[in-house]
Amino acid sequence: MRGWLVLRGGGRRDQGAYAGADRTGEDPLDAAQERRVRAVLALGGVPQTDLLDGVQQVRLRLLERAASGREAPRDVSAWVAVVASNLAMDWHRAKRRQERLGERLASLREPVHPSGEETSLLSLAVARGLDELPDAQRQVVILRFFGDLPVRAIAEELGIPEGTVKSRLHTAVRALRERLHEDEVV
Repeated sequence: MRGWLVLRGGGRRDQGAYAGADRTGEDPLDAAQERRVRAVLALGGVPQTDLLDGVQQVRLRLLERAASGREAPRDVSAWVAVVASNLAMDWHRAKRRQERLGERLASLREPVHPSGEETSLLSLAVARGLDELPDAQRQVVILRFFGDLPVRAIAEELGIPEGTVKSRLHTAVRALRERLHEDEVV
């Protein structure tokens, strides 16, 4: 029997409602822990509209930890604060990736040199070529070249082997190159 599941407010420091939450359906966060999570997320720069999602992510991680049979954190309040801090950093990373992707996609649509006809033709041909790629290939091309993610990170994000990412990239780049030659852009 998992010892921490039967403890109800005693034994370990600051267990709150966590003990037994995976069996009783009880909320694994007590009110003080939830306030702490919200505060850490807010101080970490997560917008007010995303705070509830962050709290839910912390709850989910606590429930997953309890369900996996791993020992409870020594101090649940400290553990949830660290998880909340990591979520805030993840939120900022995702926001930066989205911004970079948006900037790069916008640069495809808008020529860097508005007067450069060649640049406009190249951007248009690349955009058309991307549209013609299968979804899986377009996704890895965008993540690699526009999201600036390494192959390993793409594989982890998509849950596929690195070799699959490389293969999709190779096939997609070859198709884009052929498209550019067909359009006589390069």
